Amino acid sequence: MAKGYWVSVYRAISDPERLAAYNTLAGPAVRAGGGRLLSRDGRVVAREAGITQRVVLIEFDSFEQAVAAYESEVYQKALVALSDSVERDFRIIEGIE
Repeated sequence: MAKGYWVSVYRAISDPERLAAYNTLAGPAVRAGGGRLLSRDGRVVAREAGITQRVVLIEFDSFEQAVAAYESEVYQKALVALSDSVERDFRIIEGIE
């Protein structure tokens, strides 16, 4: 079964305090959904119009598990805390077995 991934690229962060509140809620929600943080705020080399802002990569055992974690009530509460304090490109992608 192919793994699932959350990929978040933050284009702009307008309210770091709200991002911190989101992180406080999102971490436990991700872990409860079976997610494992692979990368956050590490070094980035941007190419081809890439963005060097915050990049987060989270792995799940399956694509379905990744979608379910995003749709969970606990993670939705984290999104409320995040609100419009960031501009980000968020994707749930299926890995290659």
